[in-house]
Amino acid sequence: MIGTALRRFQLEDRRPRRDEILADALRGLASHPKRLPSKYFYDARGSQLFERICEQPEYYPTRTELAIMRDNVGAIAAALGPNVRVVEYGSGSGLKTRLLLRHLQSPVAYVPVEISRSALTESVTGLGHEFPYIEMLPVCADFTRPIKLPRAARAPRQTVVYFPGSTLGNFAPDDALRLLRQMRVEAGQGGGALNGGVLIGIDLVKDRAALEAAYNDAAGVTAEFTLNLLLRLNRELGADFDLGGFRHRARWHPLAGRIETHIVSTRAQRVRVGGQVFEFAEGEPMLVEYSCKYSLDGFARLAARAGLRVAGVWTDPARQFSVQWLACG
Repeated sequence: MIGTALRRFQLEDRRPRRDEILADALRGLASHPKRLPSKYFYDARGSQLFERICEQPEYYPTRTELAIMRDNVGAIAAALGPNVRVVEYGSGSGLKTRLLLRHLQSPVAYVPVEISRSALTESVTGLGHEFPYIEMLPVCADFTRPIKLPRAARAPRQTVVYFPGSTLGNFAPDDALRLLRQMRVEAGQGGGALNGGVLIGIDLVKDRAALEAAYNDAAGVTAEFTLNLLLRLNRELGADFDLGGFRHRARWHPLAGRIETHIVSTRAQRVRVGGQVFEFAEGEPMLVEYSCKYSLDGFARLAARAGLRVAGVWTDPARQFSVQWLACG
């Protein structure tokens, strides 16, 4: 049984094609103000840089969420129940995933959905060795688009969509609502006896100084991560962004309840992408990411609009961050 489960895994590759990336980039650069999709941060180098961001002293979300999981994983696993299929959006380093899988009772399968093939392969290889009795069904794809999930060999009791890391905050409210509704639909896939649910990390509103420091670390890793997006477009689309002419900027907007991250042009310049030329003025910002923060009540209202009910909430003592179990229906 163990030898069979530890055999090769079949990776479904549904990464965005070059023409899709180009279309997204051209659409964003032609908009007013300019913008680029944050999902394209995560090439191989971007994924490595994000892991370094998580190690920076200013970046509280990762260590706080991990502490919540360590302190409450027994109760979380009990809430999810036995024989579940775990579908994770964005596989990352897998620390929190390992903790969850160790405590679940007889998990049926693990289905990571990750846009970076290298990050996905590395994560699943490691998890497959540690959990040889769990069927690994990786999918290399953009999780923001509806996904037909691969079926496990053994029927699950229910499907749990696991979305750690406060990544939902990277979406504007309407897009976050759409993604939550998509999760509810995907949690219902798989023929389980129950409708399933969503286990999600949600960052909470807090002091402005702490928030801005988290996205402007002193070592400059976040700035390097942000500007790597331009390097990727240069490499994959033949664009000619001069990284010396752009800088990272992240600011808290209290009325919108979010950090807004921009790449700012430091001079008047032209950039060529896909045969088109785009003008940048000195000081012109290009939006690349939102990082929305929620109150517990505010997020419960958003979840309810998506047809999800908050069935469990776990926080750290300072209430900086939350892990929430959302039941379908």
